[in-house]
Amino acid sequence: MAKTPKSSLWGEVEVEVDIKAPAAKFYHVYAGRPDHVAKATSSKVQACDLLEGEWGTVGSIVNWNYVYAGKAKVAKERIELVEPEKKLIKFRVIEGDVLAVYKNFIITIQVTPKEGDVGSVVKWHLEYEKNDENVPDPENFLPFLAEMTKEIDEHLLSEE
Repeated sequence: MAKTPKSSLWGEVEVEVDIKAPAAKFYHVYAGRPDHVAKATSSKVQACDLLEGEWGTVGSIVNWNYVYAGKAKVAKERIELVEPEKKLIKFRVIEGDVLAVYKNFIITIQVTPKEGDVGSVVKWHLEYEKNDENVPDPENFLPFLAEMTKEIDEHLLSEE
C-alpha cells in the first residue's frame, strides 16, 4: 500500500484573536520588531534575538526565549515567508524544545483588519508533524498564543 506524503502524524490547529490595534501595527511587531514582543509580554517571552539576516526577511534566523507551562523554553526559527500586503509571516522552528516531540513545526501569523470596524483579527496557524502517535496535538499552545496576542495588543494601545 502506497504511503501518502502527509501521514496521520501531520496536523494543523489555529486560533483567531480579536484585537483593538490596527492590523499593520500588530503585523509590524512580528515582521519588523519581534524583539518588542518581550517588552509587551514579558511573562511569556523573555527575549527575541536576531541571529542571522534582517528582521522580517525570508531566511533570517530568530531565537526566542519563552516560558511555557512554567518552564523556560527556547525556539530557533527561520522566517519562511513574508507577505506584507497580506500581513502574513511564517516561521519554521529549526531548533529548540518543541522539536523534542515534533519533527516539523511551522507557525503562521496573519493579521486582518476588521471590515467596517476598529481593530483586527490575528490568526495563528500551527502546522506540525508529530514524532509518533503518542505525541498530543499542540492545541494546548493556542490559549498561550491567544493570551500573548492580547498582551501585545494592550502594549500597542498603550504606546499610542
